[in-house]
Amino acid sequence: METKTILVDEHVNNDESYAQAVDYIRGGEVVAFPTETVYGLGADAMNATAVDKIFEAKGRPTDNPLIVHVDSKETALEYVEDVPEKALQCMDAFWPGALTLIMQAKPDTFASNVTAGLPTVGIRVPNHPAALNLLKRLKQPVAAPSANTSGKPSPTLAEHVYFDMNGKIPLILDGGPTQVGIESTVLDMTSAPPVILRPGQVTKEQLEEVIGTVRLSSETKGNTPKSPGMKYAHYAPQAPLYLIEHNSKLIEKAIDHIHGKKKKIAVLSREDFETADYCFPLAVDKLYDSLRRCDQTDADLILACVLPENEDAALMNRLEKAADHKWFS
Repeated sequence: METKTILVDEHVNNDESYAQAVDYIRGGEVVAFPTETVYGLGADAMNATAVDKIFEAKGRPTDNPLIVHVDSKETALEYVEDVPEKALQCMDAFWPGALTLIMQAKPDTFASNVTAGLPTVGIRVPNHPAALNLLKRLKQPVAAPSANTSGKPSPTLAEHVYFDMNGKIPLILDGGPTQVGIESTVLDMTSAPPVILRPGQVTKEQLEEVIGTVRLSSETKGNTPKSPGMKYAHYAPQAPLYLIEHNSKLIEKAIDHIHGKKKKIAVLSREDFETADYCFPLAVDKLYDSLRRCDQTDADLILACVLPENEDAALMNRLEKAADHKWFS
């Protein structure tokens, strides 16, 4: 299969480009498209065969639920039931935007491999002109996890998608770099109080300003995951990644130690370490690009320099998963 990349620009007429994407999705194929968070790998959320192609392209376990994308609050309400008032308040406050709400799905609506057989579904309205244009033209819900090989860093550029998906999907809509750079916050509205299953751009504090008390998930092993990102290793680069306290003397000592073993090191940091073989920026919106840039080097090991007590919760969540909770010592 030849994978075609088409540039879409909100200031240009892209009717033909969107028409191709719509035809592919309605025909049971998978199309990659940009959202404000990361690029998504989209298929008809009511077509189990089409959704299977997402799992096949990603190499993703089928017991991990997918997030459904729609074009508006009104459309979302057509596919869910028993919607609590707090969910409506979140929709009004944060949609379109980087917030996924877990709610009760209407029976016999979504393909069972979208919900992993659960009665709930994660749904959101993305805040990106290309995503919204596509969804409005389709007039149907789209299941869309991140458009990367399962377990690897999510794509924030169309070229990231092409690297992972070339030959696996027919079309990539290139809307330029994503703005947020990490996946959406996932909030379980079927719990009281609501529970954040995955942190993202929309923070606990922002949510509590709108709906009151919100809990953080303990992500206890053995629980059935209602959200992506809860069960399997994610975001990992090719070389082993370790977290290290952002202390200049400690980091320089670690670099010397690794060089003493005749190995090369890449450092993710807010400052430049000239003694490292490679150094890339560490920030929420740059994280996945930096991890992918590490993969383009011959580094034997990667250090991510963090101050845990001050780090953004979403950034630490992704770093801990990418490092499999390993700290350099």
